[in-house]
Amino acid sequence: MSRKKNEKKKVISAKVCRKVRRDDGYRMKFMSEYTFRNFYEVIESRFSKRTMYSVFRSDESLTYGQFAHNVRAAATYLLKMGLKKGDKVAIMAESCPNWMVAYVALASVSIVAVPILPDFSLLEADGILKHSQAKAVFLNQKQYAKIKSSVEENDLELFRIEDLFHIPKNIVIEDEKHFTLTPGISIINTKIEQGVLDQNKPKEDDLASIIYTSGTTGSSKGVMLTHFNILRCADLNTDVYVKVNPGDKALSILPMSHVYEFTIGQVLPLLQGVEITFLGKPPAVSILLPALSEVRPHIMLTVPLLIEKVYRSAVVPVITGNEKIKKLLKYPVLGSFVYKVIGRKILSTFGHRLKFFGIGGAPLDGEVEYFLYRAAFPYAIGYGLTETSPLIAGCGPKKSMHKLSFVGKVVEDDDVILDDKNSEGVGEILVKGPNVMQGYYLRDDLNSEVFTSDGYFRTGDLGYMDKKGFLSIKGRCKTMILGPAGENIYPEPIENLINAQEFVEESLVVPSNGGLLALIKIDIELMSKKLKIDIDSARKEAEKYVKEIRKTVNAQLSAYSRISETELQKEPFERTPTQKIKRFLYPKKKKEGKKD
Repeated sequence: MSRKKNEKKKVISAKVCRKVRRDDGYRMKFMSEYTFRNFYEVIESRFSKRTMYSVFRSDESLTYGQFAHNVRAAATYLLKMGLKKGDKVAIMAESCPNWMVAYVALASVSIVAVPILPDFSLLEADGILKHSQAKAVFLNQKQYAKIKSSVEENDLELFRIEDLFHIPKNIVIEDEKHFTLTPGISIINTKIEQGVLDQNKPKEDDLASIIYTSGTTGSSKGVMLTHFNILRCADLNTDVYVKVNPGDKALSILPMSHVYEFTIGQVLPLLQGVEITFLGKPPAVSILLPALSEVRPHIMLTVPLLIEKVYRSAVVPVITGNEKIKKLLKYPVLGSFVYKVIGRKILSTFGHRLKFFGIGGAPLDGEVEYFLYRAAFPYAIGYGLTETSPLIAGCGPKKSMHKLSFVGKVVEDDDVILDDKNSEGVGEILVKGPNVMQGYYLRDDLNSEVFTSDGYFRTGDLGYMDKKGFLSIKGRCKTMILGPAGENIYPEPIENLINAQEFVEESLVVPSNGGLLALIKIDIELMSKKLKIDIDSARKEAEKYVKEIRKTVNAQLSAYSRISETELQKEPFERTPTQKIKRFLYPKKKKEGKKD
């Protein structure tokens, strides 16, 4: 008996992991095997008594040891109820500790998790449940109210994520409002049967997730990621970009159902004993600012939209509204000092301890990056796709890792080439490596399109690589516009110039009538306040202002890439869950609007 206890207490240290010798030549760092079974066993052995998860201004918390116990109990229940290797189970809920318990419980016994973004509509979620052939779903109250009809129509087993209860099909849920009160069976109070769990150990190349994307091209596809894909990506990059210590705090504000947050914001820091705090609510300013002040995170991941809003609301007015500061910025040394002072003030908003502020999911505005770089703000940029688990290239907070307008260097494991390069050295980014997906679920037609004959994955992104190996993203192949004489026009750099104008919130450049149309969203309230006019007058002024922007921006562009027409975008652009504009809707949406 004592011998068994001693075996359980044995720590799977990083030193032990680094001694693992693999036939494929990959070096281990914080794991001894790339499976989610090994993942929870490793973190439990090292950090059992440390807090793993907490929820802001809530008593809800979970230690690493409790997490591992709940995973074992839930996995035992899932197997005993009849689920088996290869079955698909969906998870659709906002980020919370039990989300991760559900995912790891499924993956650790070879059941495939199907994360569904909580922003998806009933139509999208229903399509995913049908296409993935899901047999069960984990939901919270908000999502159950949304997709109740789909759960019933597809005859799915239902799990309540708030308390990890199984609600059997013979129990009637009277009303979605009473969803949280409906009786059921606690799956984490199940007696753990280690023998049952050991019979269902996953292998590294087993499927862990099918993640359905909702991209800017409008097509949703099921990306098949293995245990090896996700965990190798996380393990490889644990100590590349920043040093993280056990007990460091992270604030999580992105959906765990997105692979960017899941791999880089959850798995990677948990391998190092980080305490992750969830907001428990949408990241509105009223909840985010107090959380930053109280949690004082060392680590945080976000999409560009958040930091771009901070820049335009807190930095631009300071720089443009003070003549003394304007003059100081003209001198390199004094300008650098001013930027750093502003940077320190913003850093104080984040609680003074921030050492890694990861930005990904969409391109970062060049003007905003220039400020972050000059201000010595600890930002990091990453580039990747759901299909690559996600990281292909990145850079950490150190200035030596950054090169403006580049996303950093390609990760160690990956082989990246640029296909069909033009005269400027820009070509489609192709990647081969252990992080690349198995393929799209039940879509052999698409798989034959996105993989080359020698196994490279076509990202659909255009890139340029300098002599030192820094990668720059130039746009999407599908967004590239062919000019009148066959020139390649990339709308993203033009949009960056437009977005740099004083009152512009965002813009979109699309082909129209043989030329380029710029749809421009103006901050009407800021214009009203700055020009000291009422809102109605500001709206009229905005119509004139977008026409002036065309002249200003065209003066900085080559003849073939100049804007032929501008139009005021009155409604916010529709976005994907990672806040990229859904380009495929425009200018079709504009035309439909005119018909209406």
